[in-house]
Amino acid sequence: MTAVPNAAAAGTITIGGDLTVNRLGFGAMRVTGRGIWGEPRDLDEARAVLRRVVEGGVTFIDTADSYGPYVSEQLIGEALYPYPENLVIATKGGLERPGPDVWTNNGRPEHLRAACEGSLQRLKLEQIPLYQWHRPDPDVPLEDSVGALADLQREGKIRHIGVSNVTIEQLERISAIAPVVSVQNRYNAGFRAGESMLDYCAAHGIVFIPWAPMMDIDRTPAVAEIAERRGATTHQIMLAYLLAKSPALLPIPGTGSVAHVEENLGAAGITLSPEEMDALSAAA
Repeated sequence: MTAVPNAAAAGTITIGGDLTVNRLGFGAMRVTGRGIWGEPRDLDEARAVLRRVVEGGVTFIDTADSYGPYVSEQLIGEALYPYPENLVIATKGGLERPGPDVWTNNGRPEHLRAACEGSLQRLKLEQIPLYQWHRPDPDVPLEDSVGALADLQREGKIRHIGVSNVTIEQLERISAIAPVVSVQNRYNAGFRAGESMLDYCAAHGIVFIPWAPMMDIDRTPAVAEIAERRGATTHQIMLAYLLAKSPALLPIPGTGSVAHVEENLGAAGITLSPEEMDALSAAA
């Protein structure tokens, strides 16, 4: 009898010392419309995706107010509330959406406060377990933006602070203002420019959440070779690489398809050999 794929097979990771989740999460960006804009073509399928990831053992869901905008958060609230006790929902603020595939910075303190308040309402939460700053705004002093997040944390509206798309220098400046428990930067088997950040996070007890885990398959020919030999998909091998690369990594593959959810969950049960890891590491 074939085992049912479950995220629990990936093991666990602890965020901020008190949020323990299964180490294969879900990114909820693609339960929206084309261009990450508006509602998805099939609302029932989007809700089914969210329910299936939770049924499949996912205990960490990553979203943002800019996904839709607002659509991803609204669907999470509709499909999953009341939430299972072990489910951690992380969301982000700091970007605005004037149109499909268009993302603009807004790190003004008043915007971050309003964004957080809106996320609380849409997600039906009294406190956001992990609130991540989507990316620094070059037009706003970094200390002003982070100061707003620290204020929200003191008020109990967010439990932990995370950051995204930052450099090590920026992370150190941010950490001097408020504790940072997670970093979400681009990273995968074919794009390892962020390896120094991964090493930094691992050394400082910070969870590294890699975005775009599948983006660079074409840069890693070893993925297809290993997938064929294993009877797996290239997406599963890309995720298995991240799970094996470092215990500090928390992959969050996203999709708008239930079938793809099943595929991604299957990665949790794949253990790559040292030789396979070497081949994947040499590919990029």
